[in-house]
Amino acid sequence: MELIIARWLHIFAGIIWIGLLYYFNFVQAVALPKAKADNTAAGITKHVAPQALLWFRWAALATWIMGAYYLERAGIGIGNAFLFKGSAAAIGVGAWLGSIMLFNVWVLIWPNQKKVLGLVQADDATKAKAARVAFLASRTNTMLSIPMLFFMVTGSAAHGLPHM
Repeated sequence: MELIIARWLHIFAGIIWIGLLYYFNFVQAVALPKAKADNTAAGITKHVAPQALLWFRWAALATWIMGAYYLERAGIGIGNAFLFKGSAAAIGVGAWLGSIMLFNVWVLIWPNQKKVLGLVQADDATKAKAARVAFLASRTNTMLSIPMLFFMVTGSAAHGLPHM
């Protein structure tokens, strides 16, 4: 039962994380230029984006922690996954991709979005550079999300891990 709860929490947090990732890349990124054109962007950048980024970064961390916990409790071991040992290789690829994505969220996206949104003081040139870094990291995560999900599911199936 513990493994099923851990897996459910991992999947639930992942749905929030990847759902928000797709929201940022496929909805907000398209809508924001239009909102800037008609002077309605302030509502998005002042109220929506900071709240969505709060959920985004903590869902990323919760997903990673629950995934690591699940690997340990399921007897695979996070070390075996990260070192691609034996049958842990497929889930290890997913774990590495998820780890890269987590790094991008906390080290590239969030610190730069704080500048873009005005949560941290920055001049216009710094904001422009920060927007570009956050954009590229977010698009990278979007591209990594598909193979990450593939390898996580493939790796779980290879181990006969409990499903919901």
